[in-house]
Amino acid sequence: MDFIDEVKQFSVKIQEIKGQIQTEEATKHSLILPFIQLLGYNIFNPNEVIPEFTADIGIKKGEKVDYNRR
Repeated sequence: MDFIDEVKQFSVKIQEIKGQIQTEEATKHSLILPFIQLLGYNIFNPNEVIPEFTADIGIKKGEKVDYNRR
């Protein structure tokens, strides 16, 4: 299956489960992490995906983003 087909299949899955997702953590586990994996990243490898990354940009210091890639 090529990438476009995988994205389409993932889109269908999102439509099926989106009404059942009730928390931020459930969103991460059900949607965000599978999508990052779909993009080809190993979500279990801290050299590829960094959860709770501190993103110091401009005047914002110590702000966290949910995920960052290396």
